[in-house]
Amino acid sequence: MEFYSGLLLGAMISKFAIVSIIIAVVLIAGIIALGIWGKKLQKQQDESRQQLEAAKQSVKLLVIDKKRMKLKDANMPAVVMENVPKRFQNQKLPIVKAKVGPQIMSLICEEQIFDLIPVKKEVRASISGIYILEVKGIHSSLEAKGRKISFREKVSAKAKSLSADIATGKKKDSK
Repeated sequence: MEFYSGLLLGAMISKFAIVSIIIAVVLIAGIIALGIWGKKLQKQQDESRQQLEAAKQSVKLLVIDKKRMKLKDANMPAVVMENVPKRFQNQKLPIVKAKVGPQIMSLICEEQIFDLIPVKKEVRASISGIYILEVKGIHSSLEAKGRKISFREKVSAKAKSLSADIATGKKKDSK
């Protein structure tokens, strides 16, 4: 009886070992595949960035409005909408509505510079097609606005400062 239970236990351990080895091999293969795919996507992004840099022009823009909105709601030209895959048409992008010369256009902006763009002001921008790559202020420098601090962050900061005061032995006069 003990012999059979030991045999069963040995079979269970070997099945567990086999399953865990298979899972490990699949995970390692997945990580390698993701690494190769990531390098391929990075190479494509670098090539497209070089093309954008080669075709960029410096123009004056009068920024009318800026929003994060879906591409299909941004009144983009029909040519743009035809070339964008369906899965990206519902993705929210930073859109800037600006007057370029006599024409009002909707332009796609880079995420990093979206907060720098002032509304209802004139800026000098480097654009490539309908894509804004870089923005510079004409009359003044551009600075990003500080984001609004939430109530939770204010309370946690106050609690940290009070706990630090208590730890050092300082007492604040309450008014």
